[in-house]
Amino acid sequence: MPVINVEDLTDKDKAVMEVNQLKLEVKLERWLTSKCCEEIKDYIQALVEEDTLVKGISEEKNPFKEKGGCVIC
Repeated sequence: MPVINVEDLTDKDKAVMEVNQLKLEVKLERWLTSKCCEEIKDYIQALVEEDTLVKGISEEKNPFKEKGGCVIC
C-alpha cells in the first residue's frame, strides 16, 4: 500500500478519504462494552495457567538467569 502524504492532498481529496473511511466504519458490527469486557475477562481467566506474566518463568526455561556467581579474590 503506497504511503500518502496528507499535506499534499487537496481538501476535496481529504474529504473523499474521510467519507470512504466512514463508509467502512459504518459497516462494522458494534458490540456493547459490557459484553466485550465479559468476553475478555473470560478469555484471560481461561488462559491464566499458561500466562507467563502471571505464573512467571520457570528457572530451567529462563534464558536470562545468571549462569554463575561472581567471585572476587
